[in-house]
Amino acid sequence: MAGDSRFPDVDTDGSEKSEEMEIVVNVGGVRQVFYGDNLNQYPETRLAELVNCLSGGYDSIFSLCDDYDPGKREFYFDRDPDAFKCIVDVYYFGEIHMKKGICPICFKNEMEFWKVDLKFLDDCCKAHLSEKKEELEEIARRVQLILDDLGIDASESRWKRCQKCIWKFLEKPESSYPARVIAVLSFLFILISSVVMCVGTIPDLQVVDAEGNRMEHPTLESIETACIGWFTMEYVLRLISSPNKLHFALSFMNIVDVLAILPFYVSLTLTHLGAKLMELSNVQQAVQALRIMRIARIFKLARHSSGLQTLTYALKRSFKELGLLLMYLAVGIFVFSALGYTMEQSHPETLFKSIPQSFWWAIITMTTVGYGDIYPKTTLGKLNAAISFLCGVIAIALPIHPIINNFVRYYNKQRVLETAAKHELELMELNCAEGKAAGSRSELEDPSREGKEGPFYSNRIKVSHSDTFIHLLSEEKHYRTRLQSCK
Repeated sequence: MAGDSRFPDVDTDGSEKSEEMEIVVNVGGVRQVFYGDNLNQYPETRLAELVNCLSGGYDSIFSLCDDYDPGKREFYFDRDPDAFKCIVDVYYFGEIHMKKGICPICFKNEMEFWKVDLKFLDDCCKAHLSEKKEELEEIARRVQLILDDLGIDASESRWKRCQKCIWKFLEKPESSYPARVIAVLSFLFILISSVVMCVGTIPDLQVVDAEGNRMEHPTLESIETACIGWFTMEYVLRLISSPNKLHFALSFMNIVDVLAILPFYVSLTLTHLGAKLMELSNVQQAVQALRIMRIARIFKLARHSSGLQTLTYALKRSFKELGLLLMYLAVGIFVFSALGYTMEQSHPETLFKSIPQSFWWAIITMTTVGYGDIYPKTTLGKLNAAISFLCGVIAIALPIHPIINNFVRYYNKQRVLETAAKHELELMELNCAEGKAAGSRSELEDPSREGKEGPFYSNRIKVSHSDTFIHLLSEEKHYRTRLQSCK
């Protein structure tokens, strides 16, 4: 075979036109027959190249397929037959739909192998592929963050290493036991400060100053000061150790942290210095207005609660559904308030003085609150109230289901990503252990190969685990992981 680069059955004189040629393709044991006129619609694809490769001999044929039977003119490919059945639709329908159950990443790799452009993939399948890519990038990002935390760069200065330790200590409770203790303490300080803010408004626990004004008990103020001191120290340390100061300062949760501690210092400044610049009553009003901003510290709980973070994300993803809900309620409020005002005008003791005032009645009726401060007295008015109540229940119930689905989907997705990241780390540890064991064996067998073939053999072990790889994790292009295998 080495001396003859052509098959005897291969047509080299060009007598049979490629458009009329019939070829047999065997993909994973599944045989399919194709005709040249169909395949040549897309000449850049691998199947179209098969039509014209017979005249090129051995090298040309085996550069395109895994094996070839010259007697049957049958090309063999060791590829996924299910994905191939979907891909060949492009020659008949001009578009490709990915079947349910096929891994999108593997399907993309199959399309690249058959040299079919991704533009032929239907939009719905492209969205599925993009979603899967985002998941894999998120897994890669999480694994990379964990690896960065575990790794110590000896070339970095002592201050840089200290910054990383402080950042990991305050931002990553799962990194060590002391970090978990600090996270629990921070959570308790948030709860204590919130309870103190509420308890301080109870009149029996307040004291009267020399001017007869009520103020918080000194003990509660001391507890409040201690909590603010903890919040301030925590924020300053996190800001100093942050790798990106601008991103840290503009982060939503960090803005919440500033709003939680800023009113205390502003109130303290106004109390001691403001009296010299403005009247005492104005200072007290400003202090009371700033005190109400202390409610922002309750949002600090979202930093320590994955459930609250999931709820926030679900609401962000549900803006369309929330907009529909508000639109339904706005239309219903306008219609039923106008009808209620019109129907109640015949009653001498009507409570519906104007349509804008009736908005309040429509809101509390459609949301099933019903304070009872405004209510209809005529028969038609009561009938209008009953219809508005039923319409309000329906309008609120319709968009709730998509919002719940978004919450459940995101929550489950986060759990899957977290588990996948842990599995990836376990696999990397296993690869590292196998590489070290293989390197030790090779050194024992041949000491002269130390530093040469050992690392290469370790890399070859890593290659054998999967068909695809995550670019964000690999320094070498052939490093492969288990994550993108079809499951």
